[in-house]
Amino acid sequence: MRMRKKKHGSERLASLSALICSNPAILRENPRSVFEKDAPLCLEIGCGKGDFVKQLSVAAPDYNYFAMEKVDDVLVVAVEKYAASRELGGLGPHGGWLAPDGTLYADGETWDIPLAQRGNVRFLSGDAKMLPEMFGENTFDVIYANFSDPWPKSGYEDRRLTAPAFLAIYEKLLRDGGRFCFKTDNVGLFEYSVETVSASPFEITFLTRDLHASERAETNIMTEYERNFTAKGVKINCLEAVIRK
Repeated sequence: MRMRKKKHGSERLASLSALICSNPAILRENPRSVFEKDAPLCLEIGCGKGDFVKQLSVAAPDYNYFAMEKVDDVLVVAVEKYAASRELGGLGPHGGWLAPDGTLYADGETWDIPLAQRGNVRFLSGDAKMLPEMFGENTFDVIYANFSDPWPKSGYEDRRLTAPAFLAIYEKLLRDGGRFCFKTDNVGLFEYSVETVSASPFEITFLTRDLHASERAETNIMTEYERNFTAKGVKINCLEAVIRK
């Protein structure tokens, strides 16, 4: 379902732009420099409303995270949700972002959030096809793709995030021994993904067609989408694969 357009979405993103990376030169030269602490990097492609990366950043705090979303009306929800979780304030009663000290950042006014308060997540606005332009090779320890568009119509397979062209991108972005983690409720997409990953330089190290009944259920971090569909009895497919260079 398409996300409803957010009122003053661009202004709301501008207010919290300190949490959003928009300078490709910095990302390519030294992506770790945008974080307070130097740590291994992870990437979530298609972060949606941000539940997964918000929880993961707390559960595994020894990593820094980039969360990419191509729809800005969705991205604004993720950024604001993360900011609130960091106790950086919330939406003002009449618009704008209200910081903890009572300062209201409205009409696109930017809050220069101190680096020490920004935490270990930075957001990216863009499509996965842009990743080679944004990051250099051997950048990430883990890449996550959760519940991406299955593109079921014939002729659209190359748009799937597990299409060979995308897997080739991940291969370059991941360090030796880096992991690709993929979850979906779509059976057709999962079977396709098992085939494409198996035919790539990746080695599948974990595979299940019912994640919540597997040994990984206890440590699994659910997205909002995943919680909703699991409650309806939908089974979640998952695979993890390791890159060997």
